[in-house]
Amino acid sequence: QVQLVESGGGLVQAGGSLRVSCAASGSILAISRMGWYRQAPGKQRELVATITHDGRTTYADSVKGRFTISSYTAKNTVSLQMNSLNAEDTAVYYCAASVRVGMESPWTNYWGQGTQVTVSS
Repeated sequence: QVQLVESGGGLVQAGGSLRVSCAASGSILAISRMGWYRQAPGKQRELVATITHDGRTTYADSVKGRFTISSYTAKNTVSLQMNSLNAEDTAVYYCAASVRVGMESPWTNYWGQGTQVTVSS
């Protein structure tokens, strides 16, 4: 089984910074991509940023220039540095990873339990 555990959420004032991290553990053969999604109250879950095993990144337009995703392949971890936060960034942030647990296994998406990020205005 594969587990994703997030850490680092919390309360921050508008304009401030916060860093969330995620560590994947378990029977992992390989990870092709890790990323962050978020879900605000009453809204659908949306992509924030992703990073592939070879370092290619994608960002939602709303966070470009403010958020930076990074990963440490050897440790199966991913972090999201969030700067210039505003109230619209308030949401539960979820870590996701596309994982292969064996040579004959398909790539499977796993999710963390989520960490709350609240930006006060």
